[in-house]
Amino acid sequence: MSKSSQRSPFGWSNRGGNTVTVIEAPIARSYRRRAIIAFWVTLGVVGLLAATVASYYTHPILGALLGVIIGALLGAVLFALIVAWPVLRVFWHWLPEIGLGLAVVYGWTTLMQSTPMWGSLLIVALVVGVPAAIGPIRRRVMAWVWCLIVRHRLRLCFAAFIATNRHGSLPLILPAKSTPAGERVWVWLRPGLSLRDLEQDGQMQKLAVACWANEVRVMRAGRKYAALIRIDITRREPLAHTVVSPLPDYVPTDIPSNAPTSPGMPPVGLDLPDVPDQPVTAPADTPRQRKPRNTTTASPNGFDPSDYA
Repeated sequence: MSKSSQRSPFGWSNRGGNTVTVIEAPIARSYRRRAIIAFWVTLGVVGLLAATVASYYTHPILGALLGVIIGALLGAVLFALIVAWPVLRVFWHWLPEIGLGLAVVYGWTTLMQSTPMWGSLLIVALVVGVPAAIGPIRRRVMAWVWCLIVRHRLRLCFAAFIATNRHGSLPLILPAKSTPAGERVWVWLRPGLSLRDLEQDGQMQKLAVACWANEVRVMRAGRKYAALIRIDITRREPLAHTVVSPLPDYVPTDIPSNAPTSPGMPPVGLDLPDVPDQPVTAPADTPRQRKPRNTTTASPNGFDPSDYA
């Protein structure tokens, strides 16, 4: 095993010698390079500005030292944030689930400390049982759950089989919302990606399989930004079910039988056998008058072009 594989960043080795890496080595090197550049740029810019301001109030040498210290501290903070961003990004991706888990744990702890056991169990039964028993609330909760699942599945698709840029940066998965057919997710593409990369042969089918859906459609979300795209995920066919229309409820039921109707409407309550057999006569074709021949178009030599008509 090579040295780089033994000392991979954010990884650890088991007894068999295999290394489990949280961050891939090329991505880690790329972020480390960015962090070093950001450190020196911050040290130079912030240190120079801080030294200039500090020299106005103190001795120039003391102001220069103070500026170097301030620039080094801010550069170190920025360096640590850039190096740790791949790990922080994972926490950012799972932020809704982490927040929901913390709310459940701390909510249950607070509930147990403030109420007796039977009261806590009753409140939990009501909070969980009522949404599960009522159909509209249950469907709304499941729609929110599917929105969270789809965002993770799309992120997995971009990391697995959709081409990324040379830095390995994944697109930004923006918020998702539920639709009558499934879910709709907005995605911001990073430099190096385009809508054509998603429209290649077989990409839509792979996205549908990965998202456990029936069909996936990708299109631009607007005319202003080409990087902002919209992914529509279809799980069900809402038009295949019976659509209840409210229009019959607006038709009055107390219409008198002798109410005036349009002349073109048939009589109300008339069955088909009651319609008298009336032969339909076509209007006679009126003869069309022939246009007289124009005698003014004759040529000077006596030749009339209308003779060929």
